[in-house]
Amino acid sequence: MPRTVAIVLYENAEELDWAGPWEVFTMLKQLEPGSCEVVSVSEGGGEVRCAKGLRVLADYSFATCPAPDILVVPGGHGSRKEMESPPMLDFVRGAAEQAEVVTSVCTGAFVLWGAGLLAGKRATTHWGSMDYLRKCDGVTAVDERWVDEGAVITAAGVSAGIDMSLHLVGRLWSPLIARRVQKAMEYFPAPPYEEVEITWG
Repeated sequence: MPRTVAIVLYENAEELDWAGPWEVFTMLKQLEPGSCEVVSVSEGGGEVRCAKGLRVLADYSFATCPAPDILVVPGGHGSRKEMESPPMLDFVRGAAEQAEVVTSVCTGAFVLWGAGLLAGKRATTHWGSMDYLRKCDGVTAVDERWVDEGAVITAAGVSAGIDMSLHLVGRLWSPLIARRVQKAMEYFPAPPYEEVEITWG
């Protein structure tokens, strides 16, 4: 049976937070037919406007979404609202009861925290929000690209969701399949510039 991968969308979600994992899992489906089905879901279904203005149509609402085996919760400015939204938190908690893995990218970690899924676990988020994560009760904040705690995986900011998703493909399918997905995506980062300090607000 193919695993169902559900990508959560909401207003002001960061585009690459969800589009990176979407690319990884849909490429997996293309290379390995029958491996997974990838769907998007939002509270009401239909159109969602993301953080940088991209408008997308969610396949399902929270009420109609098929039970996910893998759930991906992105971050973005909208996560501040979603981490306190009863419909979002109820959906994430319900999905977690039967999913193999619940994941977050960037500040999506705070949605998982709001849903009570990070209690007693290590977790990461965008570097600009690490201080806030350190203040969250019950969480051990770690500055890593992704943190695998078994049934819960958190990824650092934005592009880290791609790395986390490839890791998960390797874990649930095989490292060889993950390498094939990586090759098909031509995902071999080689940035032309060295890291610099910036402020985040």
